Amino acid sequence: AVAAMAPRGAADMLPSASLFFLLLPPLLLAVARGGLSSHFGTKSRYEEVNPYLMRDPLSLGPSASSSRLPAACTPLQLRAVLRHGTRYPTAGQIRRLGELHGRLLRRPTASTTAAACPAAADLAAWQMWYEESLDGRLAPQGRRDMELLARRLAARFPALFAARRRLQLASSSKHRCLQSGAAFRSGLGPSFSLGSEEAEVEVNDSLMRFFDRCAKFVALVEENDAAMCQVDAFKEGPEMKKVLEKVASALCLPVEELNADLVQVAFLTCSYELAIKNVTSPWCSLFSEEDAKVLEYLNDLKQYWKRGYGYDINSRSSCILFQDIFQHLDKAVEESKSSKPISSPLIVQVGHAETLQPLLALMGFFKDEEPLKANNFVRQRHRKFRSGRIVPYAANLVFVLYHCDHGKTSEEEYQVQMLLNEKLMAFHHSNETISTYSDLKNYYKDILENCHFKEECELPKINITAADE
Repeated sequence: AVAAMAPRGAADMLPSASLFFLLLPPLLLAVARGGLSSHFGTKSRYEEVNPYLMRDPLSLGPSASSSRLPAACTPLQLRAVLRHGTRYPTAGQIRRLGELHGRLLRRPTASTTAAACPAAADLAAWQMWYEESLDGRLAPQGRRDMELLARRLAARFPALFAARRRLQLASSSKHRCLQSGAAFRSGLGPSFSLGSEEAEVEVNDSLMRFFDRCAKFVALVEENDAAMCQVDAFKEGPEMKKVLEKVASALCLPVEELNADLVQVAFLTCSYELAIKNVTSPWCSLFSEEDAKVLEYLNDLKQYWKRGYGYDINSRSSCILFQDIFQHLDKAVEESKSSKPISSPLIVQVGHAETLQPLLALMGFFKDEEPLKANNFVRQRHRKFRSGRIVPYAANLVFVLYHCDHGKTSEEEYQVQMLLNEKLMAFHHSNETISTYSDLKNYYKDILENCHFKEECELPKINITAADE
């Protein structure tokens, strides 16, 4: 049933999250692991970064017990920025897939052709079930992603998620994010339900889609073809040419009929079929793991130059969100010092990979010594910047503020931890997974005090330059 074509209303026909995982045979859960699936970039399943969730979707992981704070520390506030759950392809990707599939359907179907090109025959027989109306909407699996994440966070921080604690829930205006927010709240159970699903989720594009509102980013990166010159060069480079020729041969198509975008959409269809329906698609047969590494690098190049370290404005535009996070943490500290109840113990915001990636770059995480470029694929095989490890579906960055009674000074009373995809992050200034709140603020003092969104995003009079050049 899971592998069948998704009919309209499929979400209503699927079992609940926990039952769904119990019904899946272990072998199916392990499909494509360790091969292609670890190279799907931003289209990666969340389970790729936490494989133990394949066995138990509610597990807190092997390091759960060792990451606890001393008993004298009490969590005051949790601030989470989430990426939406698993989604369908966009209308543009569906159109390109239809174009490629149409070419295979127009090929001769004689038995000799099928024998010579079994992959082409299999793909011609594959049913094109994606419709443009799906256009990036949340898949049923995406709702399960969010419900299960909510349940795990509640189990990890039970005091903060206790019944009747106030949950402040915000989202980007995109339907997949609103539905992800509603699913997250649903995963917490009826004590967090205040009314109709999406009515409970506040739309806040100024924080979740800051990139849309930054004129400098839009003009000089988003809408500037020249800004993606490294991506374009890699598409025409030797690594991609080799993959292109291999796929053309497997499909018995003239190589001139294919381009990097069509090959990439075939690869992404492999990723979508796995993430959405948990099946190994016949599209996967076109690629080896080495091919997947090349296509992953193409995806990462785009993320690096458009959302990461390629241009300063990519990350600087996120300071409006970064500052908002610390304003709420500041308020919780002040309320605690005044012995007042914490007004916002739980703040959960749902955005996009494009929300999280710039924010993590602003904080200096996953930065390689050498920039990602079209001509250094081999040297970047062990790069830190791998988007599938950083921002898979349902990616989450969580700040947790604690009050610690054992603090020797007033500064040591307030401590903070950061988790990315439910794993503790080591802070840059200490290389430890816990920091005094004052030390963390001091480390990011320049961004907190001197990064002004309006000024950062004003269009300059000269062309943008790469941050590392």
